[in-house]
Amino acid sequence: MRRIKLQSVLSLLSPVSFRGAERREISSHAGISRFARNDNLSSHVLALALLLLVSCGSPATPTGTPAATAPVQIVPIVATPAATATATRAPRPNLVRANLPGDVTTLDPAIASDPSSLAVIEQVFVPLVRLDEVTNEPRPGIATTWTISADGKTITFKLRGDVPWVKYDAAKQQIVQAQSCPDKNKQTKARLVTAKDFEYGILRALKPATASPFAPLLAPYLDGASAYLNAETADTTKVGVKALDDATLEIKLREPIAFASVLLGLSATSATPRWLIDGDACTPRVGDKWSDLANLQTYGPFVVKTWTRGANLTLTKNAFWFGDATTPAPALEQVTFTFLDDAAVMNRFERGELDAATVPSAEFERVKSDATLAKLLTTSPNQCTYYFGFNTRAQVVNDARVRRALSLALDRKTLVENGVKNGQTPAGWFTLPGINGASKADANLGVKFDATEAKRVLGDYLTEKNLSAENLDLTLAYNTMPGNQKIAHAAQEMWKNNLGITVKLAAQEWDALNKAIKSKNAPQVWRFGWCMEYPDAHNFMRDVVAAGGSVNPTSGNAPAGGLNWRNERYEDAIKRAAIEKDNAKRVELYAQAEKILVNEDAVLLPVYWYARGVVTQPWVKRTFAFNGRERYERWQILP
Repeated sequence: MRRIKLQSVLSLLSPVSFRGAERREISSHAGISRFARNDNLSSHVLALALLLLVSCGSPATPTGTPAATAPVQIVPIVATPAATATATRAPRPNLVRANLPGDVTTLDPAIASDPSSLAVIEQVFVPLVRLDEVTNEPRPGIATTWTISADGKTITFKLRGDVPWVKYDAAKQQIVQAQSCPDKNKQTKARLVTAKDFEYGILRALKPATASPFAPLLAPYLDGASAYLNAETADTTKVGVKALDDATLEIKLREPIAFASVLLGLSATSATPRWLIDGDACTPRVGDKWSDLANLQTYGPFVVKTWTRGANLTLTKNAFWFGDATTPAPALEQVTFTFLDDAAVMNRFERGELDAATVPSAEFERVKSDATLAKLLTTSPNQCTYYFGFNTRAQVVNDARVRRALSLALDRKTLVENGVKNGQTPAGWFTLPGINGASKADANLGVKFDATEAKRVLGDYLTEKNLSAENLDLTLAYNTMPGNQKIAHAAQEMWKNNLGITVKLAAQEWDALNKAIKSKNAPQVWRFGWCMEYPDAHNFMRDVVAAGGSVNPTSGNAPAGGLNWRNERYEDAIKRAAIEKDNAKRVELYAQAEKILVNEDAVLLPVYWYARGVVTQPWVKRTFAFNGRERYERWQILP
């Protein structure tokens, strides 16, 4: 499986692995998503009257799931007060200059996995279900409604019929609609997005030769998909995705999972243009080159206008996107991205050359204490958890009392406030608060700092084993990054002061540590991070740490690396949570599983939940996406 790795001190995403290895584990300590900007600002000025033309239509309310039946409500967050307009100042250009954390590698939703590519893809493609960027609730995307069968295994989506495929015509300097092949009268018509385009896109994402990095997330739940992904069959009719007609798509599941609508919000499930990839009667086959700018056809609220690899990419408003309550027609005319490194971001923002930017970790304290910049700063959640894992079969840490003592002895609040200093939140459990199925941040759950209890628990172990704390042989492995080193040393000092244990530190390169963790002889204690792939507790509790998860591989049913752990009560709780329809009961089941994970068996030591500091110019009205991939159709430039 392809891997994600974002090379930045601020945020390194490990590769997304294929078929059973790690996917969104991360290699750095700081905030993940970086933000927006651009140089070479265009001089286009939008007439203010255009803002009055933006309208939203309300789609039918989806049925069959509590999330789908909830009314669509998205409340924009104003980051900063509007600047006072003057009679002499010309109107601001109606565009946003933004920065992405690295070059866009592909615009193919089936194969994209890096944050920059996904950030653009989510502006130019819309899945069946589009997740609310703030609340993570599933909302109508191209599907206006969906119903779930009585047994919970069949989901039927009804699609909009007014969304055309479009592209930017550089010669005409305008957006044009893709056209069908001429009929017998030599007439063409606009190609509209249909259920068949979604069937093709999902099957292509699962096809072994072109499989998406996220295919292993979809395959276990779509009927027949695992056999197709693993090349056990080439018969696509046996996969549970079928276009019943142009406006109706049927998805069949292996089991009635509660998070199906969230899973189908992945970009990898987007429609793709078969006539470009495979060719048709009037279109030459271009294969994988369909997503190159010269061939690219899309259908979202924005269209890619220009793309110079390694330099910049510009989106322009799609005049053929007829917005709805979930995805309105954009107020902005243009969004331009460049790909600056951390060193340049704040400098460009402070010169007024960026309209918004994610604050690099090294700059956070300066920005927070600066009288001007602090007023422009917003700290918002990010999608990742920083944690230490234990090889439960390694010496010393093969006893839960030692693991529990190490966790209780870690003062996360002090570590975050004095060490990380980037707005992070001390974590008492693994799953991110704010996603579906997760406990709230203020819940009475998880592990807390208690040096007295930590010493008592360790004392029980030492007495039974006739050992002394200073003679315990323990090593913490971490990958070589300045932030990780700082945290490792802080943890080492806390364990020494609170438990009398001298824990050795072993710095390794990321690839070496990643490989070591997945082996049977994983280090005793190792640092890692996980960034959600879809906003549901299942993505943490099952996809990562359950038997067969990305840091808990198995051979058959037996532990084979990473945590080297299996607890049947844990497995039962997350299996029941996956199919539970009542959200309150799901939250309780995952909370029970968290108690086993971080308290009773203490196989994972949560450290903190990531955050990102974002600065926004006072003339921008915006929302803040939970996953850091912003929805620019909701942004506005204030007069």
